[in-house]
Amino acid sequence: VLQVIKYESVIHEFDPYFNYRVTQFLSKNGIYDFWNWFDDRTWYPLGRVIGGTVYPGLTLTAGTIWKVVNSLNIPLSVETVCVFTAPIFSAFASWAAYLLTKEVKGPGAGLTAAALLAMVPSYISRSVAGSYDNEAVAIFALVFTFYLYIKTLNTGSLFYATLNALAYFYMVCSWGGYTFIINLIPMHVLLCIVTGRYSSRLYIAYAPLVVLGTLLASLVPVVGFNAVLTSEHFASFLVFIIIHVVALAYYIKGILSPKMFKVAVTLVVSVGLAVCCAVIAILIAVVASSPTKGWSGRSLTLLDPTYASKYIPIIASVSEHQPPTWPSYFMDINVLAFLVPAGIIACFMPLTDSSSFVILYIVTSVYFSGVMVRLMLVLAPAACILSGIALSEAFNVLTRSIKFQLPGIAGNPSIASEENGSSTVVAPNDIPKTEEAAKEKPAKKNRKKEKENVEKKPTPSKTEKRLLVLPLEASVIAVLLLVLLGAFYVVHCVWAAAEAYSAPSIVLTSHSNDGGLHVFDDFREAYSWLSHNTDVDDKVASWWDYGYQTTAMANRTVLVDNNTWNNTHIATVGTAMSSPEKQAWEIFHSLDVKYVLVVFGGVVGYPSDDINKFLWMVRIGGGVFPHIKEPDYLRDGQYRIDAQATPTMLNCLMYKLSYFRFVETDGKGFDRVRRTEIGKKHFKLTHFEEVFTTHHWMVRIYKLKPQRNRIRGKTKKSKSSRSVSSKRDVRGKRNPWH
Repeated sequence: VLQVIKYESVIHEFDPYFNYRVTQFLSKNGIYDFWNWFDDRTWYPLGRVIGGTVYPGLTLTAGTIWKVVNSLNIPLSVETVCVFTAPIFSAFASWAAYLLTKEVKGPGAGLTAAALLAMVPSYISRSVAGSYDNEAVAIFALVFTFYLYIKTLNTGSLFYATLNALAYFYMVCSWGGYTFIINLIPMHVLLCIVTGRYSSRLYIAYAPLVVLGTLLASLVPVVGFNAVLTSEHFASFLVFIIIHVVALAYYIKGILSPKMFKVAVTLVVSVGLAVCCAVIAILIAVVASSPTKGWSGRSLTLLDPTYASKYIPIIASVSEHQPPTWPSYFMDINVLAFLVPAGIIACFMPLTDSSSFVILYIVTSVYFSGVMVRLMLVLAPAACILSGIALSEAFNVLTRSIKFQLPGIAGNPSIASEENGSSTVVAPNDIPKTEEAAKEKPAKKNRKKEKENVEKKPTPSKTEKRLLVLPLEASVIAVLLLVLLGAFYVVHCVWAAAEAYSAPSIVLTSHSNDGGLHVFDDFREAYSWLSHNTDVDDKVASWWDYGYQTTAMANRTVLVDNNTWNNTHIATVGTAMSSPEKQAWEIFHSLDVKYVLVVFGGVVGYPSDDINKFLWMVRIGGGVFPHIKEPDYLRDGQYRIDAQATPTMLNCLMYKLSYFRFVETDGKGFDRVRRTEIGKKHFKLTHFEEVFTTHHWMVRIYKLKPQRNRIRGKTKKSKSSRSVSSKRDVRGKRNPWH
């Protein structure tokens, strides 16, 4: 909640504004109107069916919370509920991490993992107040689904298996990242089968999840039949067939003699391989017609990190889809990066079904986080779980060493007198009876689990089992160092939460040399101007980054927004921004656009402006309209806006709308972001007119001039030519972007 304390209760980023707008519609009109909502304010003139194109989990969760609190006569607005949904579910995520880690290594490791997840910067970036995005509830659903899977695996309970399918359904409703679950769990099941760890509990944990989970997932409109038709789900079906073949083989083994069993296994394996081959052939036939072989663009980008940059520039243009740098790991998970390897080693002592799942979880999440910086969010819970296990095991060893050697500890006087602070190895027979009794307690508790066919943890033989007692001084110093490491982690997390992740992108701040705070509220200033000074039906063109905010805050119709479902429509806007002023006017006029909004940071040094994003507009536009060529905007392969810039760059619409009257700010036209003087300083606009520029020049709004102004001052044409031109206007001009 540091964001609310420092600024105000405000929604963050871009996507959360769309989610907030949808939640407002849901709370006002009800669930049925929400499913059937056709939004004509976005993607003009196409529109968008909201109910069938959004993951409804976040919206339905916040709408339910709002309805419940208002039924209790607690007068909270929809915006307040949306702002605080993420912090509430971050607490739930920590609780789920405790439950999951407890199932793997006990309550001590669970508490440590929960404490680490509550503070990890990577998760704080998506769980601060105002971060009303799908990941706010999806990370809780992800970890809780994994917990219920492990719980079912340890107990063999159909009750937990049913809860696991319901948790998976909530995850499907919340985020497209549910495909990570439906691929990671089959990988773990296949690993258990290959390593000879098949059991009835494994079957109960997996089979109901595939059947019930797939049926429930198909009920979500945005998923629908994709739950059985896309390649992201095929691995779960293939493993589903394999586990049934293995289960049949184990069943036959129990009822037949060894000789007959060999014959039956040969038959079962042969039939099973035939069925698998048939299914694989059918799947290949189904997906062969698709150019992407049934995979979505984002999934192919995860499997091949170069795919998006080669074929789908709209995906590569998103900053969240870029690979992370090494410093981002230390920024987002800090000391956990060093503790994870120790946690992996601890999971091998001993290796169980649950600990092997955690190892598989961390390995896959590390890979995916290396492909997309956005998936650092998936890595964070895994890193916290492994780090919690490592710290818990380390504290167990160190505190046990201190307890055995400190004099005056009850039950340990003989050890205190014999050790004298030296490092020794104590055999299991030399362990005090109190310690043996303590070790026998969990064995007694496990008797009930044995009756439920719960897997017994393998107990090492006496020759392998050794209790390492470290020197007293070394143990004390090591404990202090671990406490100091945790203190540094807490300090870093608090700093990251307060400074790096609490600032809303819609309200920017900077500090002057004397320590003063400057607030840049240009975005809300521009949207407020649009709301109060334009007609309700006016269309606003901008790059897709600002579509959600324009619709939610200014209540104006936009051509494109952050949903990016129609690449051709986005390419049309990119082509207009990359074209000369006259051609751009024709494109926008044909789309009934009245205002054009650009974001410019050259005055205040705001780096995420449209000039820095311009090359992506060129690439996306050129991918659909071949006459837009990226080399035309580069000088010797370099992107420049100074005197060495190409004529195509200096005359395109984006350059003109950004730098119009810019020289009046300082007399030189020095761009503080690009750190150079612009190449073309004095020019006039003929087809657009400036109607509003915010206080710090961060947002500039232009209006398309009416068509009659274009022929002002020209010589009069003959009557026949005027009639021909009027007929041409009636019939309509040729497509201006072909």
